Amino acid sequence: MSNLETRPVERTCTAGERPAGVELLTARDVPLGGPRAMNVRRTIPQRQRSLVGAWCFCDHYGPDDVSRSAGMQVPPHPHIGLQTVSWLFEGDIVHRDSVGSLVTVRPGELNLMTAGAGISHSEESPARDRTPTLHGVQLWTVLPAAHKDVAPHFEHHGDLPVAEVDGARVQVFMGSLDVAGATLTSSATTYSPLVGAQVDLPPGGRVELGVDPGFEHALLVDTGDVTLAGDVVPPAALGYVAPGPDRLVVTAGDAPARAVLIGGEPFDEDVVMWWNFVGRTHEEIVAARADWMAQVADGGGGDRTAYAAGAADRRFGQVHGYDDGPLRAPALPDVRLRPRSRPS
Repeated sequence: MSNLETRPVERTCTAGERPAGVELLTARDVPLGGPRAMNVRRTIPQRQRSLVGAWCFCDHYGPDDVSRSAGMQVPPHPHIGLQTVSWLFEGDIVHRDSVGSLVTVRPGELNLMTAGAGISHSEESPARDRTPTLHGVQLWTVLPAAHKDVAPHFEHHGDLPVAEVDGARVQVFMGSLDVAGATLTSSATTYSPLVGAQVDLPPGGRVELGVDPGFEHALLVDTGDVTLAGDVVPPAALGYVAPGPDRLVVTAGDAPARAVLIGGEPFDEDVVMWWNFVGRTHEEIVAARADWMAQVADGGGGDRTAYAAGAADRRFGQVHGYDDGPLRAPALPDVRLRPRSRPS
């Protein structure tokens, strides 16, 4: 998914200090631009904390009724230096990209796109026979410096490991997690030590997760009354736990609960995130924007766009099959984009 904000704020991604107990990160509502806007609840990045391991972006959306609308419509747009992780609770989304992928993702399946040196993609609700409700999360991870310019590629994983214990269900979509003595490991490609999983609990349910004590973790609550390590995490909030524990206990109240666990080894590189780009320097971001705008041409009136001649052979390639033209990049801010050092 693109960050469709017309005035995206520069984000200097740093790990932040390590609080005792569970730190609550509340979401802010973000309308993702234009007449077909959809609203999302964004918990990272934010001033309080911009990274959880290598996870640098967390948008939570729905449940939205898409039976009487165009649903999700995100035109072709570029990325560098990151992985996009698309995970649904309900609904279906058609993914197209400039390396030739055309895949529909559904609940329990993972769409994983590695941008590396540069890729473009679109996402849309199916034109016909779509599921009437759209509900899920869009996550990004930062690629470490050694892999930030890797060749772009796409993966779809439809067979991900699941454990069920005492009515609880845990499905791991990235990395590894221990549940009831079994290690669940996703086959998805990762470039730094991290984990991502969905946790479903029945009313009054409890699950104990074996985690890497060197990881920091955060739990995004979708529905239900949930406690993490004994502290309440409200719906739409992210509960953060610093490195140290080798077990995390998640419990539900009187109603069924659903949450997404993310975590990873603290990311110690300074990065700058602006719009859909993750880089290390101002010059990297400026060059990526210029390269993308060289591929975007006027579409014959108003805000309409088209691909410039030769776009398919340029850095971000061309997405085929999406009805509208590519997104224009927002204007850069009038200040130099600078990474900051991670707090000690």
